[in-house]
Amino acid sequence: MNLRLMSVHAHPDDESSKGAATLAKYAAEGVEVLVVTCTGGERGDVLNPAMDRPGVRENLAAIRRVEMAEARRILGVRQHFLGFVDSGLPGPGEPLPEGCFALAPLEEVAGRLVGLMRSFRPHVVVTYDETGGYPHPDHIRTHQVTVAAFDAAGEAGRHPGAGAPWLPLKLYYQGGLSRPWFQALHDAMTARGLDSGMREVLAELPAAGLEITTRVPCAEYFATRDRALLAHATQIDPNAGFMLHDRDIEREVWPTEDYHLARSHVDVATPEDDLFAGVRCPQRPTAVADAAACPGCG
Repeated sequence: MNLRLMSVHAHPDDESSKGAATLAKYAAEGVEVLVVTCTGGERGDVLNPAMDRPGVRENLAAIRRVEMAEARRILGVRQHFLGFVDSGLPGPGEPLPEGCFALAPLEEVAGRLVGLMRSFRPHVVVTYDETGGYPHPDHIRTHQVTVAAFDAAGEAGRHPGAGAPWLPLKLYYQGGLSRPWFQALHDAMTARGLDSGMREVLAELPAAGLEITTRVPCAEYFATRDRALLAHATQIDPNAGFMLHDRDIEREVWPTEDYHLARSHVDVATPEDDLFAGVRCPQRPTAVADAAACPGCG
């Protein structure tokens, strides 16, 4: 049986800015990969000045679905919208909009994701840590929902109408775009006489971060990641931000995408270099181990 990976995100474009090279790598190796997008990004901004033109903001939800479809195609993965409405990013003291994802009852949202887990049957699930990666209400809610669904999917008594129980074996949190990543690229670029453009970011990032247990080598898929990012044209300015650092330097100094192993139902030894460590069949690396070694396979 093939390996299966589910990556759960808040908005269209998150899958391409967080762990996209990993997704492309595993998909190219024959792993079944499903991206779950909790909201449609309806309340997002237009972050690319070239796309800030008449007709874009008015049709942002539809445009972001088209962008998502192209990014999915580039990465070689499947994608599913969970069907909730973007919460936006309220200012200090502003309430969340009625009916948004962040206000949806946890059991309701988790139940919908449980149904998807039970139908897709992932061996590995990836999402954000409890901070959301940054304090957007939809990212924090995505963490809460994914953890709740991961814990419930294998229990027959929970969400009985959501399909036959399935036990996902490992849960990871995204660990990318960390302070050490920014520092390594900044140091390498400045050593070569290049302006990294990262000083302001480094000044704002906290020294402490998520413990990294797993580093997936995927430098050969950074170009695929970049194409997927640029497919989200309303969100990614090709002349600013993440798109500006030297890719050859990135491949040299940080050729991995990084994760924190939060839950595991299989025996593991960290550090790892594979999200499927402990899950793969030793004789068939693209398949799960037999039932005796892997209680969730089948």
